[in-house]
Amino acid sequence: MKNSQKIGFLGALLLIVSCSTKKDAFLNRNYNALTTQYNILYNGGVAFNEGLQEINASYEDDFFELLPIEPLTFKNKKFRLPKLSSSSSSNKPGKGFQESPEQEESLTPFDIAEQKAVKAIQKHSMNIYGKERNKKIDDAYLLLGKSRYYTERFIPAIDAYNYIISNYPNASLINETKIWRAKAHIRIENEELAIETMEILLRKPELPDFIREEANTTLAMAYTKMDSVQRVRKYLWEATKTSKNTIQKARNLFVLGQLYGLDKIKDTASMVFQKLINFKPAPYKYKIYAAIELAKNSVSDSSSTAILERYRKLIKNRDNRPYLDGVYYQVAVLEQERDSINDAILNYNKSLRAVNGGAKQKTYSYEKLANLYFKDLDYVTAGAYYDSILQVAKNKQTLRIKRIERRSKNLKSLTKYEEILQRNDSILSLAALPKDQLEKYFEAYIEKIKKEDEELAQRKLNESSFGSSFGGGTQSTETKGKWYFYNVQSLGFGKGEFRRVWGSRPLEDNWRRSDKSIITSETTEEEIVINQKIARYEISNYLATVPSSEKEIDSLVFDRNNALFELGLIYKEQFKNRPKSIKNLERLLASKPNKELILPANYHLYQLYLLSENTKAAEYKNLILNSYSDSPFAKIILNPEIELSKEKEVDEDSEVYEIAYRLYKDDFFEDVICFIDMTIPTLEEGSILMSKFELLKAYAIGKYQNKDSYIAALEKVAVDYSQTEQGKKALEIMKRLKK
Repeated sequence: MKNSQKIGFLGALLLIVSCSTKKDAFLNRNYNALTTQYNILYNGGVAFNEGLQEINASYEDDFFELLPIEPLTFKNKKFRLPKLSSSSSSNKPGKGFQESPEQEESLTPFDIAEQKAVKAIQKHSMNIYGKERNKKIDDAYLLLGKSRYYTERFIPAIDAYNYIISNYPNASLINETKIWRAKAHIRIENEELAIETMEILLRKPELPDFIREEANTTLAMAYTKMDSVQRVRKYLWEATKTSKNTIQKARNLFVLGQLYGLDKIKDTASMVFQKLINFKPAPYKYKIYAAIELAKNSVSDSSSTAILERYRKLIKNRDNRPYLDGVYYQVAVLEQERDSINDAILNYNKSLRAVNGGAKQKTYSYEKLANLYFKDLDYVTAGAYYDSILQVAKNKQTLRIKRIERRSKNLKSLTKYEEILQRNDSILSLAALPKDQLEKYFEAYIEKIKKEDEELAQRKLNESSFGSSFGGGTQSTETKGKWYFYNVQSLGFGKGEFRRVWGSRPLEDNWRRSDKSIITSETTEEEIVINQKIARYEISNYLATVPSSEKEIDSLVFDRNNALFELGLIYKEQFKNRPKSIKNLERLLASKPNKELILPANYHLYQLYLLSENTKAAEYKNLILNSYSDSPFAKIILNPEIELSKEKEVDEDSEVYEIAYRLYKDDFFEDVICFIDMTIPTLEEGSILMSKFELLKAYAIGKYQNKDSYIAALEKVAVDYSQTEQGKKALEIMKRLKK
């Protein structure tokens, strides 16, 4: 016992002595190194890798844009800094960090990794006579710097890297540290220093492949920030010569292909993407998107044919289901380029219906379809597709989406007036029919809906498997699919089942009720449904909807003519569709509209025919000059410079109006009024923007003053600018307010 106690005592003493970080002995150095490596740093490394896995799992590449070389997005949020001990006096990175159980619950994996690195430095650093004797402390500092890098604290990270480079110049990880420091410098927009460091590093003759690969990738990152595309391509090529990091190599190849594609160097881009497809260890997502990119960079019809065949094989492969939206989209693009428009539309729709389709991909498919219908002059359908883009798009602040939003608004106005025109034309054509023809028309319509209702009821009966579902009975395969009442077996079974459940009941209303005195809301609802169905077949109900009074018909004609005029202007000004504009305006004049529409319609037709170099322009010109010689339109025809000066005035004043409108949208209503009062005196007399300023001022008054003040402001606009759109709008609002 005494010997064993002595041995235990000596072992404990030896352990205590070896724990010391003040003594430079073999046992002390190795004990602290082993404890650092396999205890604290191991746990720190596990936490760090967990953080990386979270980043990789949450990060989503946008393959519609140029991919970043490093798949990492910082949100510029304020990260919590580690708490420092007030008793700490050391200026080493990480010294003075205090852990607490309360903090640890809210820490990220990178924070935990940083804690472990600091703990290793504090407890196991052996800085004796200015020299570090624990060979694993430089690993702790590197883990410290990398953890800070991923929490967007780049300056403290650089401090940790600098400490390694200054104090451990011969460490095995010195080159890796320099690369991480360069990446941190790139993040704080100090690209020049990063480039200088990496160029010096690459001059070393015997660098490991993985270091050379990472250094070239870092240089490409730096030149990306400096917009030096040629140098980015150069260093990405250098980085892809080795494949120690297969994931980063695949990414570098994809970015390289994108860069060549953006510069329209399609043959080289195709070659790079093909190389990526052939790179077996590459992650599958890069390969499939590389295959998609090949379509964008096809240089001939023969190559597009080969790519189409490849896409058809990709579509058949079940592994490609998560990417089918993109594959179908590119097939559609290729078909559209080959003028196979029907096939293109079919594949765009398949892209939209793909199960795992992304929102951004949907916006591109919707846009392509919208553009096709727009080009085909089917503006109503195009407008529906543009609306779909706005519903699906997640980021509505991009220039592309804002442009689509403007076009959608224009199409909404067009759709609105097209619907008015179609509806009023239909009603007026019915109102013009003699009574006997009108009755024949509705009789034919009623017969049509009766037939449709009967077919629907028949389908429902045929679709119901009565024998296999009612009462648990079965239906043989011989009789399956026949209509119930033609099926003797099912019919006999049904009669017996009915008697079992309900007994013998006479054929009468409310047959399910043994006590007819009980009337419930269910009965009322059934009667309503029956009455509604009967009403569908009553010709008198349809005849009553056709307007017959002169006032009603005049109102329909007025709205139709107004729609024709608005459509003429929309097609002329917004969509530059001269034939449709001419068609609507000429139809308007043929329908004998109100006097206020005749002159502007003639003037717009004069302009349209003048632009088309058609001799009919002279007819409209002479009509305006002879019949409306005192009008502003006649003056513009005789002196076109008037119109040009007004256009210039609009360009200059519209920017000022935009400022006032922005103030209004931001709810600074008093400032709007003050700004407009200062601006109006600076405008030229008769400015066509004067009425817009005055109406905006009236709106602002209505937002913070009483109703009477609002009506007075609107009345001023309605009287002073009665012939303008703003004056009419003010009059309309004023009438509603006075009701």
